[in-house]
Amino acid sequence: MGIILKNGIYFVGGVKDVILSVGGKFDDFKERPIVTLLQSQDDSDIFWAVPIGDLSHRNEESRNRINKYLKYPFEDIRSCFYHIGKTNKESLFFLSDTFPITADYILREYRVFNSQHYVIKNKQLIYDLERKLKRILSYEQSKIKQTGDFFFRQNIFGLYDYIRKQSKPLEIEASDPEAKEELGEEVMV
Repeated sequence: MGIILKNGIYFVGGVKDVILSVGGKFDDFKERPIVTLLQSQDDSDIFWAVPIGDLSHRNEESRNRINKYLKYPFEDIRSCFYHIGKTNKESLFFLSDTFPITADYILREYRVFNSQHYVIKNKQLIYDLERKLKRILSYEQSKIKQTGDFFFRQNIFGLYDYIRKQSKPLEIEASDPEAKEELGEEVMV
């Protein structure tokens, strides 16, 4: 797959193995579409992806649990774990399961109406999703700084580091002081 479109919906592959390889947990075995919401500020090839589910597939118990999270006060990070919004159907966005991807992980576009690639255009939905995703990412970074360990099960930033190194191995190596020392280059601090 070539170019990733911001707010485009895709199907991905190979992510589970990478999540497990960085010590994260992955227990969703459904082939689920993802939406690419935010482009990384550090690496333009990386997008933050959020899995999407069909809300109509949820039973009453599951809907009640999701609604409990949605009703938490704005200040509570749990209020950002999920979002309900309209794509081509009523959709459930699993924001707390976000992960970074590059085009290498995209298998195919999510196509609807006349076999066109579905890209979210609803500005309010995009705003709400991005706001919640930014809070999730910020919370994860703060937990890593505070405790040295990740909070969300997939190890978001361990995964990010792995994908970034795979995406740009020579650039990372050249900017990494330890890698330069291994190559016998002088390191300026």
